Amino acid sequence: MNQVELMRKKILDAVMEFARASAEKSPAFYPGQSHVPVSGKMIDGNDLQNLVDACLDGWLTTGRFAHEFESRFAAFMGQGSCSLTNSGSSANLLAVSALTSPLLGERRLQPGDEVITVAAGFPTTVNPIIQNGLVPVFVDINLTDFSLNVDLLAQAMSPKVKAIMLAHTLGNPYDVERIAAFAKEKNLWFIEDCCDAVGSKINGRMVGTFGDIATVSFYPAHHITMGEGGAVLTRSAKLKRIIESFRDWGRDCWCETGCDNTCGKRFEWQLGELPEGYDHKFTYSHLGYNLKVTDMQAALGLSQLDKIEQFNRARIENFNFLREQLAGLEKYLKLPTARPGAEPVWFGFPIIVKPNSPLSRTQLIVELDKRKIGTRLLFGGNL
Repeated sequence: MNQVELMRKKILDAVMEFARASAEKSPAFYPGQSHVPVSGKMIDGNDLQNLVDACLDGWLTTGRFAHEFESRFAAFMGQGSCSLTNSGSSANLLAVSALTSPLLGERRLQPGDEVITVAAGFPTTVNPIIQNGLVPVFVDINLTDFSLNVDLLAQAMSPKVKAIMLAHTLGNPYDVERIAAFAKEKNLWFIEDCCDAVGSKINGRMVGTFGDIATVSFYPAHHITMGEGGAVLTRSAKLKRIIESFRDWGRDCWCETGCDNTCGKRFEWQLGELPEGYDHKFTYSHLGYNLKVTDMQAALGLSQLDKIEQFNRARIENFNFLREQLAGLEKYLKLPTARPGAEPVWFGFPIIVKPNSPLSRTQLIVELDKRKIGTRLLFGGNL
């Protein structure tokens, strides 16, 4: 071990000592006095070590940690590929934008085409539809699991409908098998927004594997975090290339940052009306963005991925505890349930206040707030 490696080890050891000392000084929890947030991150010494390790590399954009995360996370999700991006919202933007690519021929989404979705969700599931000149077609939801009412799908169809984009709300899988079958029958693209549902399954199969594209978020509230971060997953090599083109400025070249001429014919391409032999590294086949992650984000994601099974078990245990404790109030509250065959890794605990309740929804929120218990409404807002 040389001097630089020894110094690196000392730094990382010191980071772990700092994490342990900080954990020992964490304030005690006092029911009714300590704040209970709706959600939050769980960061330990391994996470901090990975962050500092990435910083010491001095490679600030996508690098070795990102490549390892993409490989491991694709395997965890049972998908062919994972393309990291800087947020779940960006993941949704990339997923929809990719389907507008000319490389998809007659199946590409065109301005004015319609996309079936729901309004009872997060805005950035719907925003990319509008941003790409497409038209959202809203279908009502079930109040049992807050997901699209599949029985209404046929009514939403028209010759202009070309895709379906739906989120697994709060980690509770919707009737994805029926929706995937409907999409296949009608030759529709199907995007699964799994930002709330990493690790959830339906009949033993991981969500995110039923559609053409799946998206994920790594915001601090989610199942694992990168601080800010997201991913787009697909089995299609063509879609992967399109997704990464849109993510990386719209480039036609697929060389990694810092690499050149991996195809061996950098100056032998012909694209559009550019002269033959124009530098392929600086030719663009899409109107893209710069939505890459830093390697520090991916480093945090990697250490978080080591703990995802532990985190997911805790989510399920917390849900079951709340369900058991609130069971005596079902006269006044409608409590969440999973559909048959579903194995949710819950992102939240949604409650509907029944009309006969002595407290209104707002009154209940105020009372919980007085007791330092955080709440939020089920998305939607003024969408």
